[in-house]
Amino acid sequence: MRRFLPVFLGFSLGCGGDTPPADAGTPAATPSAAADTALLGAETVRIAGFTTAAVQRDVWHDVVAAPARITLDPSSTEPIGSIVEGRVTKVYVLPGDRVRRGDVLVAIHSHELMDARAGLAKAKAGITSAQSTQRVRASAADRAERLFGLKALSAADLERARAEKADGDAMLATATAELERAEALVEHLVGHDALPADYDEHWVLIRAPMDGQVTGRNAEPGNVVLVGAPLVTVSRTSSLVLLLQLPDAAVVHPGATVRFTTAATGDRQFTARVTRVFPAVDSVTRTVEVHAAIGGGAGDLKAEMFATAEVDGPAGAATLVLPAGAVQAFEGDTVVIAADQRGEGMHVRAVRVRIGRLTKDRAEVLAGIDSGAQVIVKGAAVAKAEIIKRRGSGAPE
Repeated sequence: MRRFLPVFLGFSLGCGGDTPPADAGTPAATPSAAADTALLGAETVRIAGFTTAAVQRDVWHDVVAAPARITLDPSSTEPIGSIVEGRVTKVYVLPGDRVRRGDVLVAIHSHELMDARAGLAKAKAGITSAQSTQRVRASAADRAERLFGLKALSAADLERARAEKADGDAMLATATAELERAEALVEHLVGHDALPADYDEHWVLIRAPMDGQVTGRNAEPGNVVLVGAPLVTVSRTSSLVLLLQLPDAAVVHPGATVRFTTAATGDRQFTARVTRVFPAVDSVTRTVEVHAAIGGGAGDLKAEMFATAEVDGPAGAATLVLPAGAVQAFEGDTVVIAADQRGEGMHVRAVRVRIGRLTKDRAEVLAGIDSGAQVIVKGAAVAKAEIIKRRGSGAPE
């Protein structure tokens, strides 16, 4: 089996295979660049399913890795409380039910509704009385105007008729406002949408404020509730937020990209964008809470799933980068497998590189390969194995 000579450690072989000069008194080393290469046939390339990427110069982002948890978006979640004091008579929904805006969620027996209905009846009677009074006074004022024109009525009587008409108009306006208030109160307690088939006129109806899904239920029939007591929670489950706790030294700004995976979805990667960075550090965990809005294509995600996330830090200087999957260990060295297409086949060679910063997806190249070179990403280990196999068999390249 041919082996690498010690003088080839470093990057000279990967950068072209030139043999460094031998030390004084040492015989010249035999070039062995061919030992780092292999010519793969079309069938091998097809079976391996190689994918390649170009080494390129790009802006580097430091990446902060942290565990995360998926939650419902607080801005798309409505905890619904009771609007009256009373007794819960019926709960129409269960967690997981989908509801539309205006659907009845809970019915509460309350005397406040009866008081509101009594107020509405009184307001209707009041406006009827005010309308009658206003018509009489308006007619009297018109008659006074005609008589005054015929000099059959004094100016004082005319002014009195005008004042009574104005008073009647004010009474009608007051009665109208009271009727509107009474109607609004009843509508607030019952709603203007369709009533349930089993509706009782004593029931205050709690309705869904938006389209969504029931994610929580606190109310049970028979419970006596006060104003504000939690009853049901409705959320837009399509609006999810990734909640992270990052080290207090991490520098993350709104707008930063977050990539994350979950155990339930395997290797599938999702993205989110940072929307909030809390201004205070938790005194116990010494972490900063960060919220990121999850983008589209998240239909398989559910609230309270745990995730593993990576957050991009601020952009740094441009540097040479390549996909992290292209980096391989090769007999104690770090290499990438450079690829050149040869018809339907492929010529591959192991290129020794020096790697700097490394993330799950990208690696910084400090030396060993130039921008624009194509390296194998998917199947890099297979290509490396082919190189080793050909070296061991002594097959010509």
